[in-house]
Amino acid sequence: MRTSNKAIKKRVFDIIQISNTSDGLSRSFDICLVAVIIANILVMFLETFQSLRPYYALFRGVEIATVALFAVEYLLRVWTAEFLYPDRSRGAAVLRFLYSYDGVVELLTILPFFFLSGAVAFRMLRVVRIFHLFRINANYDSFNVITSVLREKKNQIVSSLFIIFVLMLASSLCMYSVEHPAQPDKFRNALSGVWWSVSALLTVGYGDVYPITVIGKAMAVIISFLGVGAVAIPTGIISAGFVEQYTEAQGAYAQADQRLSMVCVGFDSRWIGKTLFEIESEEGLFVLIAERGGAAFRPGGDFRVAEGDRLGVYRRKL
Repeated sequence: MRTSNKAIKKRVFDIIQISNTSDGLSRSFDICLVAVIIANILVMFLETFQSLRPYYALFRGVEIATVALFAVEYLLRVWTAEFLYPDRSRGAAVLRFLYSYDGVVELLTILPFFFLSGAVAFRMLRVVRIFHLFRINANYDSFNVITSVLREKKNQIVSSLFIIFVLMLASSLCMYSVEHPAQPDKFRNALSGVWWSVSALLTVGYGDVYPITVIGKAMAVIISFLGVGAVAIPTGIISAGFVEQYTEAQGAYAQADQRLSMVCVGFDSRWIGKTLFEIESEEGLFVLIAERGGAAFRPGGDFRVAEGDRLGVYRRKL
């Protein structure tokens, strides 16, 4: 009986988690889930139209039904967490799922319905599930490059944002000094100019707060030019990171051309449940390409291997 229950649980896991295009039931589940997500988000927007008030009861019914399906799906994922993290005990696997990215996102899309009505925007996080189900996610090269660049260039990006923050405060203080005597209602204190500095540095201004003195206008011109340069710093860092990532990827493809071998991950493989970071560091391998459900893609380091995956690997030269 226990073996039968475990087989059922494994089948449920395959349907709701693996997203295998060769499994008709799994694919049908993915499509139905996408339809439910779209219906939930559509109702959320339609409820804001006063002209549709006669249909509010219908919208509420659809909302309750879709959130109930989300809750069932979430509970099923908790129930089958041991197959997602096979190297952990059942309790540890459940805990790991609860604070994982997917677990937190799914919980945040359910809780607002019951406790946080003002946080309804959290339901938009369900859109992330659509990207995941159709593999338009960080496992693919384009999204993987974005996340990799942000991760590798985070120190430079934070430094550039700090420069923008300092410039914003300095411009606010300067503008207060020259504009307060002429516009005490607009620039009441040193922080009153923060809104103006943000709109001037990051946009072209909104016209609700602006300098009227000659010195203030001259300073506004200088600050605007400085803002263009400051905003260009993180943009240049990220652009350079993209070039580095693609250059590195092309080099990896060239090096692996003669030594690439495809490995099929079986049921008893020790790789199941591990990330590529873990596999590459432990085995001395480089995973260049992955294939799941007939779809091939360049995986990111946080890609977690599942049964049936095919990995294109080559051994690093020591």
